[in-house]
Amino acid sequence: MTETSAQTISEIYKRQKVFFASQKTKSIAFRLQQLKTLKKAILQYEDKVNEALWKDLHKSKEEAFLTETSLLLEEVSYHIKHLKAWAKPKKVGTPLQIKPSRSKIYFEPLGIGLIMAPWNYPFQLTINPLIGAISAGCCAVLKPSPDTPNVARVIEEMISEFFPSEYIAVVQGGKETNQELFKFPFDVMFFTGSPGVGKIVMKAAAEHLSRVILELGGKSPCIVDKEANLKIAGKRIAWGKIVNAGQTCIAPDYLLVQKEVKTELLAEISKSFKEMLGENIANSPHYGRIVNPAAMNRLKKYLEGDVYYGGKINLEEKYIAPTILNNVQPEDEIMQQEIFGPILPVMEFIEIEEALSYINKNEKPLALYYFGKDKGAEKVLRETSSGGACINDTLLHVANHKLPFGGVGNSGMGKYHGKESFLAFTHERGVVNSTTKLDIPLKYPPYKFFGLIKKIVG
Repeated sequence: MTETSAQTISEIYKRQKVFFASQKTKSIAFRLQQLKTLKKAILQYEDKVNEALWKDLHKSKEEAFLTETSLLLEEVSYHIKHLKAWAKPKKVGTPLQIKPSRSKIYFEPLGIGLIMAPWNYPFQLTINPLIGAISAGCCAVLKPSPDTPNVARVIEEMISEFFPSEYIAVVQGGKETNQELFKFPFDVMFFTGSPGVGKIVMKAAAEHLSRVILELGGKSPCIVDKEANLKIAGKRIAWGKIVNAGQTCIAPDYLLVQKEVKTELLAEISKSFKEMLGENIANSPHYGRIVNPAAMNRLKKYLEGDVYYGGKINLEEKYIAPTILNNVQPEDEIMQQEIFGPILPVMEFIEIEEALSYINKNEKPLALYYFGKDKGAEKVLRETSSGGACINDTLLHVANHKLPFGGVGNSGMGKYHGKESFLAFTHERGVVNSTTKLDIPLKYPPYKFFGLIKKIVG
């Protein structure tokens, strides 16, 4: 893939500064038209996107629709429906001591956004933040991942066909391109990826005091207690782990299961793998591949443990079967970082406090999953912290546009989806409008009515 030159990046940034200064993007009519144009582009390019996703990740068209295209179509439609209401200035109350002034919040675009996308959901996680940027009235520079080059090329083709580069542009490349982009004072930097790279982005943003939204990851735990419906739990955990071959930032990273139901649960998970993907999983059209040889070699090291199910690997095909590792210990290598693959390590507990203690000793995860009764769920939610959570399911919270999506602590900062995407690229400007028909003297020296002021403020 040809990397975008430093000169081209500089020219794009300068042109977008000029275009944003023209005030054109602030028009609600303009924003709505661009959202509709983006929706048209997504639909028109769906087949090309599906083909590219198959080449890069062996992702089926069904999974591509469910995890990439459909989410975008729902998101953009949601913005089209609600943008006028979101962007309308909001009246708020005014304290007695500054009346008869009036107070409002105005929602204004931040300016130029840099959107840096990952490779695991390369289309959805590039375009989803863009919806927020368009909705808010910003310009945007998109940087797709070079690890999924076919999708990156399709994104560039689609964006260049439907949008002028002074409004929305795509730049291509790896670390060198990132470093070049970091030289420019973007008004907001939106990054999805690992915590390690997220720290680099945040340092770069600090040089310009740019706003940052960091959508990171971490080791998302899945807790199953003895009161859970094990058949349902097994099926939903298996599904959460095989989607995109486990290369999902909110995939159940590891399993914490109550000891007395572990054997039955693992049998149900194994059974579900077979039911969904068949006996010969390598031939399933609905099971993805690992993104590149480097990721394969990293994951291969984890398969040396106590393999309960799976464990088959084909380096040439970048294939790793869904795998369950039993009797894993906290000090094992697989428990030291996010797995990002179809391997499920299993640890057991006797009392729920053991599981919660382990979770709370580690970094706050992007997601947390609990299978059991409502009372147990309330305890888990009350005594842990995570970016998001599901009770008796996995992954689904990402699909609700009325829920904020984002991390906490090591798993990220800032949030998006639905209205939160609009707000991610928006400055909420507080404005007080004072009348000139009346000028109350309380605020002026020599403060003759100071006693009255204290009573009012107090």
